[in-house]
Amino acid sequence: MATGADVRDILELGGGENDGPISKKDLINSDKKKSKKATETLTFKRPEGMHREVYALLYSDKKDAPPLLPSDTTQGYRTVKAKLGCKKVRPWKWMPFTNPARRDGAIFHHWRRVAEEGKDYPFARFNKTVQVPVYSEQEYQMHLHDDGWTKAETDHLFDLCKRFDLRFIVVHDRYDHQQYRKRSVEDLKERYYNICGKLTKVRAASGTEPKIYIFDAGHERRRKEQLEKLFNRTPEQVAEEEYLIQELRKIETRKKEREKKTQDLQKLIKAADTTTELRRAEKRVSKKKLPQKRETEKPAVPETAGIKFPDFKSAGVTLRSQRMKLPSSVGQKKIKAIEQILIEQGVDLNPMPTEEIVQMFNELRSDLVLLYELKQAHSNCEYEQQMLRHRYEALLKAGSGGACGASTPGAEVQSWPSADDIKVEAKEQIIDVVGAPLTPNSRKRRESASSSSSVKKVKKP
Repeated sequence: MATGADVRDILELGGGENDGPISKKDLINSDKKKSKKATETLTFKRPEGMHREVYALLYSDKKDAPPLLPSDTTQGYRTVKAKLGCKKVRPWKWMPFTNPARRDGAIFHHWRRVAEEGKDYPFARFNKTVQVPVYSEQEYQMHLHDDGWTKAETDHLFDLCKRFDLRFIVVHDRYDHQQYRKRSVEDLKERYYNICGKLTKVRAASGTEPKIYIFDAGHERRRKEQLEKLFNRTPEQVAEEEYLIQELRKIETRKKEREKKTQDLQKLIKAADTTTELRRAEKRVSKKKLPQKRETEKPAVPETAGIKFPDFKSAGVTLRSQRMKLPSSVGQKKIKAIEQILIEQGVDLNPMPTEEIVQMFNELRSDLVLLYELKQAHSNCEYEQQMLRHRYEALLKAGSGGACGASTPGAEVQSWPSADDIKVEAKEQIIDVVGAPLTPNSRKRRESASSSSSVKKVKKP
């Protein structure tokens, strides 16, 4: 049965506000318009005495009642339906079009809205072309002439560059190697960018410095050669490289540890020197009977000098025995070492806390901690020295293994070489004193070299 809208459409009568083509907003947002009208009429006011939070539980921002059950109210393709009314549909037309990216003048057809008739093809904006420079005969003879390239070959190169948008791999594949000389990709790039640079220099305005792209063909060739060598490595070479990298990391970690130990040792030595100077200054001050200048003439003692006891300068009553407590920064090993030394020397662990005894006792324990740290650093240095000496002797034995095998049993072997021998041997072979062992391949080469040298010595008459 026909509706009033259909009758008005047949009689070509105006429909008032509902005339005009249907838009996408009319189809999707029809429910929103109705809800806006409904919400505008409904007005609720928060009752007096009711808190805002409680009122928010009853009504939302849209003044709707709270839902009793969870519901999905998202607007999407599942819920939206096309609600057709009395509006006119936008007409479409089967019309021809041409693609500006094509030069053959091909004509295609597609559906398009009547309002867009006569407009350009929308996908033509994606047709991006590279601007390849063009030179004249006079410019080529004056600036672009090269003995290794003819003009015909240069024209052929620029034609391919323009045709394939500077894709030099494709240009090299399509290059006419039968008519012209055989060129590599680097040669083609070098010729093209040299011509572009010369043309920009010639055509630039006077007094300006144009930007020129420089292509280093030698660097590109070396890079490809290195990549080829890297790709053609054998599994043994890869394993040896990984082994050397691991050993290098170990060497670097050992070096950092040694540097840190030397810095700590220097700090300890400096702290010991400062404490001795401080004691001498205090003795001089005590002889001159000037106790009030002790604080002003006291030099700055670093934090690493023994133990840093806290100062109790806060208001209130404090016990003098609290100044004798060791701070929490002192470790348990140091505390046990201090107690053991005090017991061995017959010193009470908890003496009477008078002013002089507290000061002297704290200084004594600070000196004991400093002595403990110096002894520990000294023992570490001696251990490292012995390890380096054993490694050096092992390397000397490994280097002189063939010579020792050929020597007579009664000959005396020098245990520790002189400084001149060390310098000569260091020039002949690099000795890693850090302790990195030899790689498997270098061991094999050294063993083969030693065996061949021993065989040669035996064959000599």
